[in-house]
Amino acid sequence: MNKRREPVRLSSEAIYDQRSALVKSMRDKESAAQDAKTARLRALRLAKEAQDKAEGAALPREPKNGR
Repeated sequence: MNKRREPVRLSSEAIYDQRSALVKSMRDKESAAQDAKTARLRALRLAKEAQDKAEGAALPREPKNGR
């Protein structure tokens, strides 16, 4: 009684669905990482602009020459 089990073969539609889900998952992860990077850089830029504005307000203005 030597029964050979044949490997379970997935239909092409099932393989396509698995691949599509994997690609969608990868795309979502990359998008989330890009969004996080953008938010971090925006926060840094806004903080730098606020710091520059505060430093600029503290400095006395130079008089303009009236030519």
